[in-house]
Amino acid sequence: MKTGIKWSKWVTDTNDLSRDEGLLIRLARPEDVSRIRDFNQAMARETEGKSLEDRVISQGVQRIFEEPIHGFYVVAEYQGHIIGTLMVTREWSDWRNGQFWWIQSVYVVREFRRRGVYREMYQFVRERASSSQEVCGFRLYVEKDNEVAQKTYRSMGMKETPYLIYEEKLLRPA
Repeated sequence: MKTGIKWSKWVTDTNDLSRDEGLLIRLARPEDVSRIRDFNQAMARETEGKSLEDRVISQGVQRIFEEPIHGFYVVAEYQGHIIGTLMVTREWSDWRNGQFWWIQSVYVVREFRRRGVYREMYQFVRERASSSQEVCGFRLYVEKDNEVAQKTYRSMGMKETPYLIYEEKLLRPA
């Protein structure tokens, strides 16, 4: 991903990062839109070999800030730079009379992977959920072949479900 930052030059430590060691986890702000867009594009290329249209992904990211009913973004910052992000969307469950929070669009800059950045973002989301009577659980989907991510999610206490995801794409006017 072209970011203008030579990560390897200032990332000299490979130990886990934590909020006690300068990692800042926070809700994303509108000024983070371009970084979140870049991360979404990088994730689509890495995981699915897809290229996302700038206009569409930019509008999609921006819309979360304009219409927060859809969800929210969380970012991880280290030394003033955003190094990770995830999005949370909401799904109503009549069976549980509560909301599942879906974790989506997870991306951590390569040099910071396997260092606890996702763990800290997930913990931040858990803390926010614990203050709400509405949230009944967390869900996410992951590429079938992404065994590293699956191992990470299991280590966070998540379990594979018996459900499959089906999709039908609708043509939308440009």
